[in-house]
Amino acid sequence: MGSIFTIFKKELIDTMRDRRTIITMVVVPLLVFPVLIMVTTKISISQAQKAKEKKLRIAVVSEESGAQFKNMLANRDDVILIEALPADSIRAFIRKDSLDGAFVFSRFFDRQVESLRAGKIKFYFRSTEDQDIVNDRLEELINEYEEQLLSERFKRLELDKEVIKAIDLTEVDIATAQERIGKAIGGFLPYIFVIFCFVGSMYPAIDLAAGEKERGTLETLLTSPVNRFEILLGKFGVVVLTGIGSALVSILGLYIGIRQATEIPPEIMEVIRGILELKSIALLFSLLLPLTIFFAGILLTASMYAKTFKEAQSIVSPLSFIVILPVAIGLIPGVNLDSTTALIPILNVSLATKEIISGTIKFGLLFEVYVSLIVLALLSLYVSSRLFLRESVIFRG
Repeated sequence: MGSIFTIFKKELIDTMRDRRTIITMVVVPLLVFPVLIMVTTKISISQAQKAKEKKLRIAVVSEESGAQFKNMLANRDDVILIEALPADSIRAFIRKDSLDGAFVFSRFFDRQVESLRAGKIKFYFRSTEDQDIVNDRLEELINEYEEQLLSERFKRLELDKEVIKAIDLTEVDIATAQERIGKAIGGFLPYIFVIFCFVGSMYPAIDLAAGEKERGTLETLLTSPVNRFEILLGKFGVVVLTGIGSALVSILGLYIGIRQATEIPPEIMEVIRGILELKSIALLFSLLLPLTIFFAGILLTASMYAKTFKEAQSIVSPLSFIVILPVAIGLIPGVNLDSTTALIPILNVSLATKEIISGTIKFGLLFEVYVSLIVLALLSLYVSSRLFLRESVIFRG
C-alpha cells in the first residue's frame, strides 16, 4: 500500500506541474458556470425586454371587413399599422423582418360575425425561437379583438357570457417546484459534469502513459522495486482524482454562478439552492466516482497503447464523441431512468442525475446504476492491468 501511495504522490506532483492539466481541471470548470450563467441570463433578459418594448409592425389586409380591428390597432402606441400591402407580398416582408406579422381578413368576415358565425382570419408569422415573445403579443391582440366581438354578440343576444362555460376546471399540479425546475435543468447539468470528468481525466492519462514513454521516464519507473500493478494503481489514482476534482470544481463554479445571478427570481433561486444541497451533491459524487474510474481505465489503456503523446491525443479525442452521445440521449424528452437505461453506461449517470436533482430518484434503480458502474469500473481496471503487463505494449515503438 505504501508503494502505491509513493507512486501516486510522485505522479500527482508531476501532473500538478503541467499547466494544461491545471487549466482543464481547475480554471475552466471554475469559470465556465459563472460566465455561462451571467452571460446567458443578461442576454435572455435583454432580448426579452427588447421583444416586449418593440413596436410591432403589423399588416392588416382586408377589403371590406375588420374596420373595428384596424381602429383598435391604430389607437395603440406599441403598434405600427400597415394597410396598403398586397396579400401576396406578406411572406416576403415577414422573412425580411419588415413585418412582425399580418392578419388577412376574409371578405365575408363582417357578414360572418353578424350572422353569429366565426369570421375567418389568416394569421401570418414566423415561428423562430427569438420570435416567441413577439408572436405571443400578436396572438394577444387577436384574442383581445375576439373578446370584444364576443362581448358585443352576447350583449345583442341579451345573454350572460357565463352560459358558454359548461365546465369550471381547476388544475392541481402535484409536482413540487423542485421537481419542475429539477427536470428542466437536470438534463443539462450531467452533460457538463460528465464532460468535465472525462476532460479532467484525459490530459493526465495521456501524460502518465504516452507522455512518460516519449520522455523515456517509464523505463526508470519500471526498474523500481514495485510491481507493475502497484505502478498502475498509483497512476490510476491520479487520473481518477483529477477527473473527480474537475467535476467538483465545476459544481463549485455552478454554486458561485448562481450566487452571483441577481436577475434570477428569488423563488426559483430558493429551489435551485435546495437542489444543490449536500445530500444531492453526495449522491452525484457517488455516481461520478465509479464513472471516472471507468474513464480512467479507457484513457490509460488507449494512452499506454500509443507510442507518443500526439498519437495518444489522436486516439483519445474521438472518444469524447462517444461520451457525449449517451449524455445527449439523456436530454431527449421521454427517455427516463428504468431497469434498462440503468444498465447503459454514461446514459444511466445522466438520467440518474436528473432524478436526483428533481428529488424523484428511486433507490432500486439507483442501486442498479451503482452496480452497473462498479462492474464497468472494475472491468476497465482489469483491462488496463492486463495491457500494462505486456512488454509489447509498454515498449511499443
